[in-house]
Amino acid sequence: FQADIFNIRRLSSRMPLFSAAHVHCESAKKFASVHKNGSLYMTYPDFVQKFLGLYCFENANEDTVKQLGTIADYDKDGLISFEEFETFEGLLSLPDHAYRIAFDLFDVNGNGYVSFSEFKSVITVTTLHRQYPFNFDCDFIDLHFGKARDQIVSYEEFTQLIHDFHEEHALQAFQRSDKRNEGKIRAMDLINIMVQLKSNLLTPFLRDHLMQVVFGAEHGSHISFSYFNAFISLLNNMELLKKLIQARTGNDVHAAVTREELTNDAMSYNQLTPLEVDILFQLAKFLREDDCISYYDVKRMAPFDEYTSKYAPDTAARRVQDAVETRAEGRGRTFLLSILEQVYRFSLGAIAGAIGATAVYPIDLVKTRMQNQRTSTVGEVLYRNSWDCFKKVIRFEGVFGLYRGLVPQLVGVAPEKAIKLTMNDLVKDQFRDKKTGFIPLWAEILAGGCAGGSQVIFTNPLEIVKIRLQVAGEIATAQRVSALHVIRDLGFFGLYKGAKACFLRDIPFSAIYFTAYNHLKMRFADSEGYNNPGSLLLAATLSGAPAAGLTTPADVIKTRLQVVARSGQTTYTGVFDAFGKILREEGPRAFWKGSMARVFRSSPQFGVTLLTYEMLQRAFYIDFGGSKPSGSNILKRPEEAMPTNPDHIGGYKIATLSFDELESRFGLCLPKYKIAAGSGSG
Repeated sequence: FQADIFNIRRLSSRMPLFSAAHVHCESAKKFASVHKNGSLYMTYPDFVQKFLGLYCFENANEDTVKQLGTIADYDKDGLISFEEFETFEGLLSLPDHAYRIAFDLFDVNGNGYVSFSEFKSVITVTTLHRQYPFNFDCDFIDLHFGKARDQIVSYEEFTQLIHDFHEEHALQAFQRSDKRNEGKIRAMDLINIMVQLKSNLLTPFLRDHLMQVVFGAEHGSHISFSYFNAFISLLNNMELLKKLIQARTGNDVHAAVTREELTNDAMSYNQLTPLEVDILFQLAKFLREDDCISYYDVKRMAPFDEYTSKYAPDTAARRVQDAVETRAEGRGRTFLLSILEQVYRFSLGAIAGAIGATAVYPIDLVKTRMQNQRTSTVGEVLYRNSWDCFKKVIRFEGVFGLYRGLVPQLVGVAPEKAIKLTMNDLVKDQFRDKKTGFIPLWAEILAGGCAGGSQVIFTNPLEIVKIRLQVAGEIATAQRVSALHVIRDLGFFGLYKGAKACFLRDIPFSAIYFTAYNHLKMRFADSEGYNNPGSLLLAATLSGAPAAGLTTPADVIKTRLQVVARSGQTTYTGVFDAFGKILREEGPRAFWKGSMARVFRSSPQFGVTLLTYEMLQRAFYIDFGGSKPSGSNILKRPEEAMPTNPDHIGGYKIATLSFDELESRFGLCLPKYKIAAGSGSG
């Protein structure tokens, strides 16, 4: 055991990111109340109550404070030295720190082993033992400590002992409740056992519906031993259930699986029985009407959700679930709220679009000039490639030449991107399953197509003005062209020149783009369905490549229709006329002119735009009773949900959490208050 302590100290000295004992020195002095031989020491109340902040209330049980204090007191002299304080901080940095803390609680004399008397002394003071006394004269104890109770248990053996102990305790409780030895207990007995012995497995949702499930099952008023075991086993296997559902749905936390699908997947693992699956769907009926279950449904049942919510009751998962329930019941969603939601989305989309357009505008200018270059006219080849075009613009027109036409672009990008993003979200909401949040593939394609088509009505005029300003700088002798001059020259109907080509380009572009983005976004999400900014940017950028590349021919035709043909250049009367003349005069390759510039412009532009749009929605989230962007709900880890204490640095950041795990993970509920004289409970 002393070797283990030495290794922990050595490990902590090599883990600067976790071990911060040198910083803790001043904090430790602040809480130490005993001066001895020129050194400072903490008493157990100093460490547990003052430093850790546990049991800080009147009438706290002094014996419990003492028991917890001995965990960090390795030489068991009643005082905690700074060296022991530092050693315990290193222990908290270990991945199995919860088991080690539990082991140190049972290792009363500090010799590195747990004897039967030590094990019994801790168990007998727990509130669980007082409610359901554990029979130590049983085969379980014989197998671990020997019939003579003279065997001692090492740390590794203890981890299995404490893991299996609560199953044995529950078994004894069942046998005690089975008065007639029929292998059955009353339904109320199961509820009492779960509440008293297995409370660490019960989330608020399970507590609220436990009686309904137990009494509503087909077994009637009595519970068989098989059902009893299956119920507990199911709660112990919630993490496996999450993995099964994630594998089936591809990490889509909103998608649901049917009973048949889950049963089929569960059979391959041989850890979930059909009875456990049946109990699961009995619970799911209180969350949804269909015979399905989603990842978020399981999250509400999973034991550690209650543990986390103990410190963060308003977790993202709970807010989302509450919002789903509110929408499902039709509360709080009025026509006015729907209108306000679209205005809100439109505003954020406009800001996001402006940022994205500005970021890649120089690439857009190069793309336009490359597409307008006519190879059929001798001497008209101004640029060898996109890079050559970029350099010549800077050389002859200056850096600001790269931003010709930016003003109308920014004016146009507000309705363009805002309408596109808003329409996509709006159409998806119409086909979104209100219970599961699932959207079929055809609906995603339709939503994207509607988004692309809707923008053309508002943006075609601004698009044609932008393009004519972009190509105006190619002729050095040309007079200065302004946006107002272009508008006057075109007239109202002229502003919609090339609109058919815009529809031909933008509808398939958005259908491809948004569908690809939705699926890549799910693929890049973490195991909890959350997308960080990096995964959002990657999904949005990659989605732009196929969308921009495959629609380049339509973009070439649109460009040719919207620019002013110079002397000697071919003119076009419409989409089909342009298609035929370009194919005949320049060949099929002409339809892919500027494709690389288009890809390199559209991909990062939409990457920046979608990233900005989603981050703005997260930063300025307003609940209109509608749907929240998928992948935006970060589910806090327990240590992140804990209240912060400036004195808890390094491993001590999770100290309070780790001590709480004695109860939440291992079910070791120590009495919190002093036991009054003559009273049998704490």
